[in-house]
Amino acid sequence: MLRVLVVTLGVVAGASWSFDADKPGEAAKGFTAEVGEWKVEADAEAPSKPHVLAQRAKSAGPVFNVALAAESKLKDLEVSVKLKAVAGETDQGGGVVWRAKDAKNYYVARHNPLEDNFRVYKVVGGKRTQLGSADVDVPGGWHDLKVVMVGDKIECSFDGKKHLEVKDGTFAEAGKVGLWTKADAQTRFDDFAAKAKE
Repeated sequence: MLRVLVVTLGVVAGASWSFDADKPGEAAKGFTAEVGEWKVEADAEAPSKPHVLAQRAKSAGPVFNVALAAESKLKDLEVSVKLKAVAGETDQGGGVVWRAKDAKNYYVARHNPLEDNFRVYKVVGGKRTQLGSADVDVPGGWHDLKVVMVGDKIECSFDGKKHLEVKDGTFAEAGKVGLWTKADAQTRFDDFAAKAKE
């Protein structure tokens, strides 16, 4: 039910989305579905009931499904989300993007339950390059994913445990935050939040 935007000089300093005020079957307010089919859905098991944002497209193998928070603009930040893998034969799971210039240029941290791993990448011109990987074997259901990036240092946590720490300076400017899945991964997201870090 809570959606709070704190805007300073046109830059979003902090935001959170539970999608509970949005109408099921429609796009989430404030988001652009760049690639994929992103719709609000009812979920009785959502961390914050009753709604979630779901990626429902069964895209081809190399496709990255991306939804961006249209008014977000953050550089050093903490971004987090709760997510649940629902389906997918080629891929499952998903994650968050940040410092995004557009749907083809951004950082992404994602969990894939089919591969039992948690990874961080940079995507430049639509081409993905792995920056770090960790083995994470967890049961199904809802999980917490969090990323903190300050300067060129990236720390990625899953279910409260830091698994990845890397450095990269490809995207040095502020950009948008958003949500991500790959190929046919159908995933639900809730309690998406981002805030500036010093």
